[in-house]
Amino acid sequence: MSVQKKVFWRKAVTRSVLTGAFLLLTLLPVNVSAQSAPMTGYAAVNGLKMYFEVHGSGEPVVLLHGAFMTITNNWNDWIDELAKTRKVIAIEMQGHGRTADIDRDITDENLAGDVAGLLEQLKIPRADLIGYSMGGGVAMQCAIRHPDKVRKVVVISSAFRPDGWVNEAVDAFPKLTADVFKGSPIESEYKKLSPTPEDFPEFVKRVLAAATEGDTIRADQLQATTAPMFFIHGDAGPVRNIVSLG
Repeated sequence: MSVQKKVFWRKAVTRSVLTGAFLLLTLLPVNVSAQSAPMTGYAAVNGLKMYFEVHGSGEPVVLLHGAFMTITNNWNDWIDELAKTRKVIAIEMQGHGRTADIDRDITDENLAGDVAGLLEQLKIPRADLIGYSMGGGVAMQCAIRHPDKVRKVVVISSAFRPDGWVNEAVDAFPKLTADVFKGSPIESEYKKLSPTPEDFPEFVKRVLAAATEGDTIRADQLQATTAPMFFIHGDAGPVRNIVSLG
């Protein structure tokens, strides 16, 4: 018998449909962390050298950033708060931030395998996941493909199939180029942190190609997962309102 889940809704304000998926958390003020220095490193998983940070102590929670983003422009305030009571594992996924790209499609399925591999290396049996935008898709795939690693999931501003985006967002994706991000925190953080700072235009193309093709998750796949899921969507964001999972 499939596990029933309630879908909770919470209103949030986004600047526009075009920028909402990428910039909602970027617009939050950045504070200097009051926590002790984190443990940082690179995990060799599935051909990647994936950058990660571990802050605080307690029950583990993994933070999965959005497309084009990094730890620093997605999670700083979250890390400060969560690390007061939790062990926070923040990662930078394939091609993002300090994690170099490899010759592999940037799919939610592949990235979910990387998350599971990192938890194995850190000897963390199970963790809660918080994913924003692209990271939300990765969190859902983790719950589907690696259920033994996942306790609870929070999905923020993420669709589980291509038609989950509003029409304006679907129309905007093919028109986005690196020029759209000129002078933005997304471009500056990439050029500051990436092992290949000159590859920003190619990086944008790669991520957009993955977003345009999209990973479709069936409702029955979500219903079959054992991890409770909490969905957060903005009333002016890029994700269509979804009343039920089936």
